[in-house]
Amino acid sequence: MPSRPQPFRARFLGSMGLVALALAAPSLAASVPASAPQSRGKEPSTRVVAPKGAVQAAKVAAKETIDAGFAGTRSSGLGRSDFEELVGVRDNEFMSAMPRVDGAGGGDGSGDGEGGVAGGGGQCPPVVSTHTNANFEGGQFIVQAGFAEQEIAAASYTVSAADFPLRIDLCEMIFATSNTTVTTTTKWSVLVWEGTPATGTLKYVFSSNGIDLPHLVMQPGTNGTNIQFGIDPSDPDQMIIQDNGTQTFSIGYRIDDHNLQTSNPCLVAPPSGANAFPTTDVGGLQAPTRNWLFAINCGAFGCPAGWSSFQQLPALCRPSGDWVMRVTWTPTNCQVAGACCLPSGSCESLTEANCAVLGGNFIGEGTTCGANTCSNALVPCCFQATGGCLTLSAASCAAAGGVAGPAGQTCATYVCFPIGACCLPDGSCLPGVSPAACAAQNGIFQGNGTQCSAGLCPEPTGASCFPTGFCLILTEEQALEAGATWFGPGTTCGDLNGNGTADICEQGRPEDLNDDGAVNAQDLAILLGAWGATGGPADLNGDGVVGAADLAQLLSAWG
Repeated sequence: MPSRPQPFRARFLGSMGLVALALAAPSLAASVPASAPQSRGKEPSTRVVAPKGAVQAAKVAAKETIDAGFAGTRSSGLGRSDFEELVGVRDNEFMSAMPRVDGAGGGDGSGDGEGGVAGGGGQCPPVVSTHTNANFEGGQFIVQAGFAEQEIAAASYTVSAADFPLRIDLCEMIFATSNTTVTTTTKWSVLVWEGTPATGTLKYVFSSNGIDLPHLVMQPGTNGTNIQFGIDPSDPDQMIIQDNGTQTFSIGYRIDDHNLQTSNPCLVAPPSGANAFPTTDVGGLQAPTRNWLFAINCGAFGCPAGWSSFQQLPALCRPSGDWVMRVTWTPTNCQVAGACCLPSGSCESLTEANCAVLGGNFIGEGTTCGANTCSNALVPCCFQATGGCLTLSAASCAAAGGVAGPAGQTCATYVCFPIGACCLPDGSCLPGVSPAACAAQNGIFQGNGTQCSAGLCPEPTGASCFPTGFCLILTEEQALEAGATWFGPGTTCGDLNGNGTADICEQGRPEDLNDDGAVNAQDLAILLGAWGATGGPADLNGDGVVGAADLAQLLSAWG
């Protein structure tokens, strides 16, 4: 085992510092709440000025990368047994790049997934997501020595829709060398997507330049380095990711330039004795649909060019483990619990939203329930028989047979028995109902005294599947205009099986009316039998009537 090299950290906090550290980060196999990784600096830092506009530059780079289409001319031997090398690393180095963007450095502040202000309704705990069981401090890793320049290792993570928008705090991936004989310098990039790399939107690209973002430099021998990348938490301009309908985001690492790339890696792989490579773990492949490879193109005899999940790769190209990669992220719209005085006079620790649902009076975020928090609170006391109201204590209201309103309010401001319009999930409107009756219909109460009128209730939206398998959340009218199939109000584009296609779009072809897996004479007979009918399964184009357009669509899908 080679002697342990001195670990280093390149940290951008208005300037860049190089400091030795020890990082304690337990291995994780799933998304779990965790504290942000902590480091302990042991040596003085050397500072240089970091560039401004880093996040905005990353968005430009993302657009340029999309426009370029990741065009490649080669392929790699990634995953082939003769390119996987098992190495043991006692202690990984850590290289953390955290560019800070000052106010003058750009950032639109919109928080719409294009950069912007992080944070929302409260302080949310950070979450660490990973598919690997590897130890990021050191251990055994598999060096993917067939990885060529311009190839990308990526991983996707599906989280709750309630977690969006979220902020990417820290991206990490282990790179390693195997018995190298020279000092290696690797130019790298970090990429972040909304959705999966194959079908999502590339939002950010950050690339090393050897000045402000250091290249990966590793000494000869067998060594590992954890390339960490994140934006300084105190910076107002952050990597903000929105939900694109799949509840998924992805991160990736690209090798832009090897230390020594062969002239044609289709014929001769980059030499393992002179380069650093990304790693997979030794625990076996646990998330084949969530690990991704962008491979360069070597023609019919190479690995599939472009994006493939590990599950989609042929056996000779498929790595034997998950990428040693993880991401720390934070939801931006958490609500912090506080004391809530309920109509009964009792006190519970609830979020403001949950307190309002129960008709309580929210005291404030972070407040706690004490012995007298709600004991003396007056409430509007409503009497069903008369519709009248008296301001009483909660105890007196209960004794008088009244219905207590929220603590802290009075009869002058509180409406005891509101009646108004209710918007239903299908976009229709119910007039003159109570909030309770509206909730029973899964509707949204519009307020006391509101009336149903044109435009009051928004058109319902739902999953809309295009013939290509792409999914968007649209209204029914928008779906028809775009030639997509609308699946009804409230449906989503979730991709729970992680294959890159929305689950709802994986249902049988609409032209296969009997669901036997083929469009044939039986389906034609069903359509002709429904000729002239209003709607129904045979109304393939959704125009409200079974006719010639539906027949043409069925015949075009024959087979």
